[in-house]
Amino acid sequence: MSLPHAILTALLEKPSSGLELTRRFDRSIGYFWSATHQQIYRELGKLEQAGQIRALPCEVPSRGQKKEYEVLPAGRAALADWVRHSEDPKPIRDALLLRLRAAAVVGTEGLADELRRHLGLHQAQLAEYRGMEERQFPPERRTAEADRLRHLVLRGGIELERFWTAWLTEALAEFDGEG
Repeated sequence: MSLPHAILTALLEKPSSGLELTRRFDRSIGYFWSATHQQIYRELGKLEQAGQIRALPCEVPSRGQKKEYEVLPAGRAALADWVRHSEDPKPIRDALLLRLRAAAVVGTEGLADELRRHLGLHQAQLAEYRGMEERQFPPERRTAEADRLRHLVLRGGIELERFWTAWLTEALAEFDGEG
């Protein structure tokens, strides 16, 4: 249910075409709420049909020209309503954790390599997030409420990656008999 809210948020930050929106998802929102380009375009159509967004009029309409969308008052109200309501956290659903549990039954062959691979991926993601923080949120830019909230979301991603790197390091130590 949150994809339409992610799209409304992105469009309120900056009216965009579907293509621009998918690129922005790939660079920011997609780190914590992923969606395929097809899902985004499909949702844009639904939001437009629901009267929550509209395509901005073009000065010179032409076939194949990309539409730029903006959020209408109904879309802003729907997003504000969603922000106000509570939602329970979702349980963790991670295949690596299930693999570890299965390994207790069928054996651990190849699992240490997979843990090392995951550790490398999480270390790379952590480095990327920290680089984003340095570039996008220097201390002098953390004064506006919108920037503070965006930075808080990024900090959440950093802390999750720190957790995974520490936990995977501990798991590998267990495998090596050091735990």
